[in-house]
Amino acid sequence: MAKTRVYYECQSCGRRSPRYMGKCPACGEFNTMIEMLEEPELKNAARAAAVPRTKPQRLSDVSADAGERYPVPVMELSRVLGGGLVPGSVVLVGGDPGIGKSTLLLQVAVLMEQVAGPVLYVSGEESERQIKMRAGRLGLDSQNLYLVTETELGAILAHVEAVKPRLLVVDSIQTTYLEGKASAAGSVTQVRECASQLRELAKNSGIAVFLVGHVTKEGIIAGPRVLEHIVDTVLYLEGDRFQAYRLLRSVKNRFGATSEVGVFEMRDQGLVEITNPSEVFIAERVVNAPGSAIAVTLEGTRPLLVEVQALASQTVYPNPRRTANGIDFNRMLLLTAVLTKRVGIRLYEKDIFVNVISGLKIDEPAADLAIAVSIASSAWDVPVPADMVFVGEIGLSGELRAVSQTVMRVKEAAKLGFKRVLLPRTFRQEEPLPDDIDVVKVRSLSEALNVAVPKPKG
Repeated sequence: MAKTRVYYECQSCGRRSPRYMGKCPACGEFNTMIEMLEEPELKNAARAAAVPRTKPQRLSDVSADAGERYPVPVMELSRVLGGGLVPGSVVLVGGDPGIGKSTLLLQVAVLMEQVAGPVLYVSGEESERQIKMRAGRLGLDSQNLYLVTETELGAILAHVEAVKPRLLVVDSIQTTYLEGKASAAGSVTQVRECASQLRELAKNSGIAVFLVGHVTKEGIIAGPRVLEHIVDTVLYLEGDRFQAYRLLRSVKNRFGATSEVGVFEMRDQGLVEITNPSEVFIAERVVNAPGSAIAVTLEGTRPLLVEVQALASQTVYPNPRRTANGIDFNRMLLLTAVLTKRVGIRLYEKDIFVNVISGLKIDEPAADLAIAVSIASSAWDVPVPADMVFVGEIGLSGELRAVSQTVMRVKEAAKLGFKRVLLPRTFRQEEPLPDDIDVVKVRSLSEALNVAVPKPKG
């Protein structure tokens, strides 16, 4: 007769060990090993599992019809999902506490019941009365949205069988547990098992499932990494809690393009989608102010115009300060070194502060030219032309390198009324550019500064 085996499992990465260890050898976290019990499986169950439940098919015989997607009334969310919500898909939404995950999904649940059918909203953190109060604050009302406070997965599946919804929202997967497992809710085992059973529910019944996921202090979704492999789509709701704007990013999508982004603004009536974010991000720009430049960055397939501000002031300390907000700190140090070595600006005696307006974060190198121009503009106290935008990557030799989707960026700048765009000379024009914007091609950072912010004499 098989015996119950005791083992220890890391609640951070899922590594198993036959004995307790204070530090997990795999992820390096302390005090995450929890005692678990592995009960023996019944022989009949093992024999039943050995019987295949499916039959292999030829590739040519498999239907390529993906089925109809549910139209999502929130266009920014529909863009991120790839054009609508696929029946039977599992979508994981993560984000910092208080960023607006529950607010967004409650809005989506109310709107989706009008186009898809009944919606079941399961909350493990709020009561039905609390959700009703939030819906009242947001001005939401629905006759076909069902609310329930439940954390046990068996009871949730029973509610699904009774309501027969077309959309299921589980808030959150870390509060859901499966009866009979020795571990607590939120542990690696519970999160993995609950997500797997909800996936089976979605695939077998065609119910679309939204899962809310907590994030760790590092900003990744809590629980085992396998959770992101189980689901079909992974979305992150990002933004500064002290700013009104939120970005919804897709980092995994089996039914559409990844790296898409939707832009929302947090208001009294909830998250409101921003259809033209570029215009919003530069609306409060001060024209002809030294240290301000417009970069055309790409978020997924959407070009965004953002304002980059820099301040270079004489330092009073032996070691000058460097502060970056919204860009990579090491990238700023690289650009500062290039400006000092290749252009001759004495930045080693100046404090430098770089900030991206509206709490946005720029990761791509296409904003290098705008950052460098803003730093030089502040150091020389020469304003950048108000009708000029910048696109280009800067190399260590001071040369400018072309970036992807340049034509799309130029069209976005022309649409917002800009008259000139500074591009690398290596840019290959494969599509016609707008007639109402002048393209200035330069080879190096020095040439770009001579055009945008000529150094004052003396």
